[in-house]
Amino acid sequence: MLDLTVHCLAWMLSICTPRPRGRHRLGVIPPLRFTPVPPPRFTEILDGNASRLVRPYILGAAEHRRQRERRRALYLATVGIDVGPDHIHGVPVAAR
Repeated sequence: MLDLTVHCLAWMLSICTPRPRGRHRLGVIPPLRFTPVPPPRFTEILDGNASRLVRPYILGAAEHRRQRERRRALYLATVGIDVGPDHIHGVPVAAR
């Protein structure tokens, strides 16, 4: 199977690449040399309990609530309603 693949690729390359012309052209195309590499063998069993499964994209209840409040504030801002924070950088902000 590997020989067939190599021969197919060599044939396709001979069609796609231009043939050299002139004095310095290649006389005989050297055969392709390919030594197959054996696939890696896994000897040890992976332990699923050894690594901690952490999914940082999972949010807790408090983060969900804050995210929902921010999204609601952004949506209402597009409509023209300001529901921003009461304090910005420790300074109380009056509602207009």
